Amino acid sequence: MKIRKIRKQQGRSLDEISMVCGFTKSLLSKIENGKTVPPIGTLIKIADALGTKISVLLDDHEQGGTVLSKMENVLGKLVKTQKGYSFAALAVERQDKLMQPFYFVARKGETPRRTVSHIGEEFIYVLEGRMKYKVGTVEYLMGPGDSLYFDSVEEHLFTPVSEEVRYLSVFCSAQG
Repeated sequence: MKIRKIRKQQGRSLDEISMVCGFTKSLLSKIENGKTVPPIGTLIKIADALGTKISVLLDDHEQGGTVLSKMENVLGKLVKTQKGYSFAALAVERQDKLMQPFYFVARKGETPRRTVSHIGEEFIYVLEGRMKYKVGTVEYLMGPGDSLYFDSVEEHLFTPVSEEVRYLSVFCSAQG
């Protein structure tokens, strides 16, 4: 509903935003009506099309300065996507931030083998479990404590190797 609110405040149509994002008007409508939970890549495209940040789409409580995210609150805000993973936005209260941090949980065999690409840069840090992360044509095997930094316009995808993988992903786009 926040996406629809911002879109209407800007006087823009479903057609216009969906065309800029590169997906159907029907998909955008389903997202706006809460009938589907979009993956992060889709949210990034919508935020960019609206000239805002993902955190603005996910939270109404604005706060400046230092923001503490407690794990029990993060786990309570996990959103299960239809792409086989769950995520929670971190520090959503601070909408003027340059980085967009997220906590992810993915289970082996539940994530599609589909690459994504979006504007900006990305940093991945594995907390628990093991995963393969492919960027362009290179695949990296990652475990706890491993990190990866890349331009997210490059096609990328992840595949859990262990039964479950938990990791942080920090996005930074040109909007930042």
